[in-house]
Amino acid sequence: MRLLLIEDDAKTSAYVRKGLSESGHVVDEVADGHDGLFQATTTPYDVAIVDRMLPGLDGLAVVKAMRAAGVATPVLFLSALGQVDERVKGLRAGGDDYLAKPFVFSELLARVEALGRRRGEALVATRLQVGDLEIDLLQRSARRAGKPIDLLAREYRILEYLMRHAGQVVTRTMLLEGVWDYHYDPQTNVIDVHISRLRHKIDKGFDKPMLQTVRGAGYCLRAPD
Repeated sequence: MRLLLIEDDAKTSAYVRKGLSESGHVVDEVADGHDGLFQATTTPYDVAIVDRMLPGLDGLAVVKAMRAAGVATPVLFLSALGQVDERVKGLRAGGDDYLAKPFVFSELLARVEALGRRRGEALVATRLQVGDLEIDLLQRSARRAGKPIDLLAREYRILEYLMRHAGQVVTRTMLLEGVWDYHYDPQTNVIDVHISRLRHKIDKGFDKPMLQTVRGAGYCLRAPD
């Protein structure tokens, strides 16, 4: 992972950086709150480790400014202020975890790696979008221009397949094998029937259709120009 360490105590910073580097992580080290905020808002990081007491701009202010700027990087606060109310302040400022000094490095490493895993899970796509058409993969629902589209289960699967291949020509064979899980029967018109129904549902009422038939090849879903 790429980590940002904002810590003004040279010994603590060197100790943490050395341990994290030896564990296979890339660490950018900053000793000032203003510099730390600049780094956090201009460079993508998997996790930021932020000391509470910093020169220039304290840790709480740094994290509040990060969140105000839309930076979602998970933050682990380090602080000699270990009282409950101080931990609460850190979490309410936008921190994700809080570790009091002095600490054992193995615990810091475990907390950092846990935050990194959590961030990775949060980045897994739960929506697909092509133009103003989108589907929610968790709720298995669809909308176009914010308007709900009522789809049957098979129609939803076809639409998801087409959206995952947006801009590409999808053949009937690909749809049969990807959605129905059986090999192509040249005599069946099941694909045409379902595509016709799906096209009616997603394109009706819109000036520019998204689901197009590519003569002699298959179908293509693309955002309107």
